[in-house]
Amino acid sequence: MSRYRRCALRVASLAAALGLWQLLTSLHVNVWLRFSQFPTVTEVARAFAGRLSGGDYWTDLADSLTRILTGFLLAAVLGVATGVLVARSRVAEDLLGTLLEVVRPIPAIALVPVAILLFPSNEQGIVFITCTAAFFPVLVSTRHAVRALTPVWEEAVRTMGGGRWRILGSVVLPGALPGIFGGLSVGIGVSWICVISAEMISGQYGVGYRTWQDYTVVDYPDVFVGMVTIGVLGWVTSTAVELLGRRLTRWLPRTSHATADRVPRERSAASAPMPSSTETTVAEVPDDQLV
Repeated sequence: MSRYRRCALRVASLAAALGLWQLLTSLHVNVWLRFSQFPTVTEVARAFAGRLSGGDYWTDLADSLTRILTGFLLAAVLGVATGVLVARSRVAEDLLGTLLEVVRPIPAIALVPVAILLFPSNEQGIVFITCTAAFFPVLVSTRHAVRALTPVWEEAVRTMGGGRWRILGSVVLPGALPGIFGGLSVGIGVSWICVISAEMISGQYGVGYRTWQDYTVVDYPDVFVGMVTIGVLGWVTSTAVELLGRRLTRWLPRTSHATADRVPRERSAASAPMPSSTETTVAEVPDDQLV
C-alpha cells in the first residue's frame, strides 16, 4: 500500500501542475509573469498528437538518442578509466591533473566552435560535445570514490597474494561503484543539456534542432512539445542509469530496507515473553554444575 500511495502522490502532483498551467494560461493571467503568452495544455497536447503522427518526430528522436548514447558511453568509459588512473597513480595525476582541472570549468557548449573546426561533420562534433559534457562529472566522482576507499581492503588482498589487477577488480572498482554511478547520473543529465544546445546551434536533425526551428517560426505549442520530449527523455535515461546502479550495487545496505526490517524485529522482541524470576537458563548455570 505504501508503494501505491507514493505512485498516487506522484501522479497527483503532476496533475496539479498541469491543472495550474491550464488555469493560468486559459485565464490569461498577467501578474508579474505573463501567462497570456503561453500555450495552454490542450494546445500543447493537440500539437503533440500531430507530431506523433508524422515521421519527422521519430527521426529527430532517434537522432538525439543516438548522439546522447554514443557520447555518454564514450564519456563513461573514458571518465572511469581516467578517474581510476589519476586516483591510483601519482605520475598520472602529475601529468593529467593540472590539465584536466584547467579544462573542466569550460562549459561544454562553449566548445562548439572547437568542434566545428576539428571535426569534418556536425554529427561528430555534437557527439564530441556530449562526451565532453558527461566526461568530467564521471571523472571527478570516480576519482573521489577511489580515493575514499579504505586501505584495509587492499592490504587484505595483498596479504592473500593478490596482485595489482586483482586489487583493481576485487576492491577498487566494486568499492567505487556507488560514486561512479553518482557521476553517471549527473553526467547523463548534463549530456542532455549540451546535446540539445549543440543541436540548436549546429545540428541538422534532432529534438533540439526542431525545437529551435519551431521557435524561429513562432510556433510555441510545438516548442513546448520539444521541451516535454526533452524532459521525458532525460527522465527515462537517468532512471535507467539509476536502476542499473542499484542492480549492480545490491550488496550495499539500503536505508529504507534496513528500517523496514528493523521495525518487525523490534516488535517481535517486544512481544516475546520475558522469563520469570524462577526460571533459569542454561547460560546462567555455572560450568561446574553442568552434567
